[in-house]
Amino acid sequence: MLTTEFLDRINPDIKQVLKKALRSEEDLSPKDALELLKVTGKEFIALQNVADTICYEKKKNLVTFVINRNINFTNICFKGCKFCCFSVPDKNKGFLLSLEKIKEKVIEAKDYRCTEVCIQGGINPDLKFEYYLDILRTVKDVDRRIHAHAFSPQEIFRLSQLCGDTIENTLVQLQKAGLDSIPGTAAEILVDKVRKIICPNKISTSQWVEIVSTAHSIGIPTTSTMMYGHIEELNDRIRHLEVLREIQAQTQGFTEFIPLPFIKENSILSKQKDFNINIGYGIDDLKLYSVSRLFLNNYIDNIQTSWVKLGPKFAQVSLNYGVNDFSGTIMEENISKSAGASYGEYLPPEEIVNIIKSAGKCPAQRDTVYNIIKYY
Repeated sequence: MLTTEFLDRINPDIKQVLKKALRSEEDLSPKDALELLKVTGKEFIALQNVADTICYEKKKNLVTFVINRNINFTNICFKGCKFCCFSVPDKNKGFLLSLEKIKEKVIEAKDYRCTEVCIQGGINPDLKFEYYLDILRTVKDVDRRIHAHAFSPQEIFRLSQLCGDTIENTLVQLQKAGLDSIPGTAAEILVDKVRKIICPNKISTSQWVEIVSTAHSIGIPTTSTMMYGHIEELNDRIRHLEVLREIQAQTQGFTEFIPLPFIKENSILSKQKDFNINIGYGIDDLKLYSVSRLFLNNYIDNIQTSWVKLGPKFAQVSLNYGVNDFSGTIMEENISKSAGASYGEYLPPEEIVNIIKSAGKCPAQRDTVYNIIKYY
């Protein structure tokens, strides 16, 4: 922990915010969090130390990971999000996995000791509701113990349209077919003025909130994410965190929060001259991880780093900035790779364990909902 003498040498307003965070009795305000996102120099060092201290108090130096694989069943999508490089609108140029192929991938996941399969795809206009149910049944037919972490809120919205029913009834049908939890993706930035630019055809903030809240209400947990570093402002990031905190205060259904930096290399969004891309580097990522830990401290226990987006080396650094989870082995990550990310194929469990240990942390394998399976 930082000495009182060091804290006395930093900006007194930042000092007061950090002391409030350490007490954990009072939530940081959005204004507090915004100021912390702007710190540099000694104040940044103090922010890092406080985030690491709070994480240690909550997690006792434990950093977890899951053995999982991704299954992206189609890249055909008509939503046309400006940041997405994975999807294609033309079915003649895209792909759709057969149920037999999905079964092969689930069997392979089992052979790799995966406890989870993460299943997502584009919004393919040719798919019927039954196909999604069959995906879940296929997973459970291979092994009922494999956790089906499937279908983003955007996909859930589409499925409710396909079956002509409410979000809740749609979720109940999926749950009966084998759905265990939902990825909290399609969130991007939960500020509608930003969404109208980067993903104008996607669900609104209020719809995203409704879908994840409804899932939580019937016992389906979800993750939560933020895609940052594009056209949003810092106050938009804070508003996004505030939305997540408000949901969690009501439902306690989020298992984790995952900040996901925007990959600019191949994105249409980066190439359009009328957009001001607010790409940050290095310290900006670490500030967001740290502020997320402080702002969500009394609500969301787990902050996950994305080695796919950051790269394993920088993701390791983030473990000292309020992060307590190293994501998973992934296997076959396609979405970030198509956007230009250099990583994403696969990290063996043994390598993840070594990365965590060399960061001075204690590794443990977990399941999707953070039950510990194995300590190392």
